[in-house]
Amino acid sequence: MTLVLKASEVRELLSLDECIAAVEAAFRLHGEGRLPPPGVLGAPVDGGGFHVKAAILPGEPSYFAAKVNGNFSANPRRFGLPAIQGVIVLADAGQGRPLAVLDSTEITVLRTGAATAVAAKRLARPESRVATICGCGLQGRVQLRALSRVLPLARAFAWDVDAERARAYASEMSLDLRIDVAPSADLAAAVSASDVCVTCTPSRSPFLEAGFLRSGTFVAAVGADSADKQELDPAILSSAKVVADVLDQCAAIGEIHHALEAGRMTRESVHAELGEVVAGRKSGRTSSTEITVFDSTGTALQDVAAAALVYEKAARSGAGTAIALDG
Repeated sequence: MTLVLKASEVRELLSLDECIAAVEAAFRLHGEGRLPPPGVLGAPVDGGGFHVKAAILPGEPSYFAAKVNGNFSANPRRFGLPAIQGVIVLADAGQGRPLAVLDSTEITVLRTGAATAVAAKRLARPESRVATICGCGLQGRVQLRALSRVLPLARAFAWDVDAERARAYASEMSLDLRIDVAPSADLAAAVSASDVCVTCTPSRSPFLEAGFLRSGTFVAAVGADSADKQELDPAILSSAKVVADVLDQCAAIGEIHHALEAGRMTRESVHAELGEVVAGRKSGRTSSTEITVFDSTGTALQDVAAAALVYEKAARSGAGTAIALDG
């Protein structure tokens, strides 16, 4: 039997804290060389695109997951639909047996925020108290919640091309996290007063400039998950300690891709993959003044770790609907 898990069921089964722990463990395995490289396949279409991301998680049992997501940034405005929709197929990697089909939306959102938290633990200054969030949608909310789990945040700035969205975000997140969250129309001023900056927008052109960053800033670049998306001035990466989630993927579709094309860096100048830092094979932050950048394109390592956790909890609790695919 194969479990089918709806978005509401996934939401009930997966907490942010659990997701951070699962994603951190997966990156550690990757950094230790105990995971085969994750794969990604993209298919652009008018107004958006699809991607397939796949990875294996070893263990007893071992798992294979393939996520098929559609990403259409205009959906909320035009159709009242989520920008990202899709499914994850989870299988037993030892037998090939399909174990579950899960709605991917909640897992995608949480595992992306979880990766930022894992990176921030190693790349942000431990005393970081002020963050700027660029992009005030669902992902922007999870990013700030995730950062608050690992850093002593006391204040945040919210920036969005839609000023009303920034105001609504600030009001909601102030109440949610009990910290001072303020909308800001002046991105340069907000970032220059921040210890951490997260970019999580669908931008196709860079808006975060090198001159905005003060020494010691940690930047998590989350929005660029296809070759046509870009949020950072490549000059930022050329002068920073850069950590990729998976280098091959970042070189193809992330901020590193744009810096390589602009001739502002080489693959060899990328400091590490996140797994290497988590596993202790490469250093994280080594001074209070260096600027650090996490290029987060989103990997199937994160998806399989979160999906396996959800499936195991569902199997224990009886959640989901069991169907016979071969019936």
